Amino acid sequence: MFVITLTYKVDLDVVDSHMDAHLAWIKTALADGWLLIAGRQVPRVGGILIARGIREDIEAKAATDPFVINGAADFTVTEFLPRFVAAGLESLQP
Repeated sequence: MFVITLTYKVDLDVVDSHMDAHLAWIKTALADGWLLIAGRQVPRVGGILIARGIREDIEAKAATDPFVINGAADFTVTEFLPRFVAAGLESLQP
């Protein structure tokens, strides 16, 4: 499992100009099943995505985010093993 951290590099007005494309990308990623959770950081300095799959694939997919393509954000990918989960989330464990 992976945490993808998006960090904005530009003013929010520039980020917002790419928001529709980013949200379409998020919806596709959720439908494709590799992206599990997505949301803004608070304060609004970027976003956090939770994904599953193979690291190389996750990095390649994250690089196609319109925020990244258009230079509005950088991303990092951190892998973790979800050893402990709340009831009902057992399917997320390896």
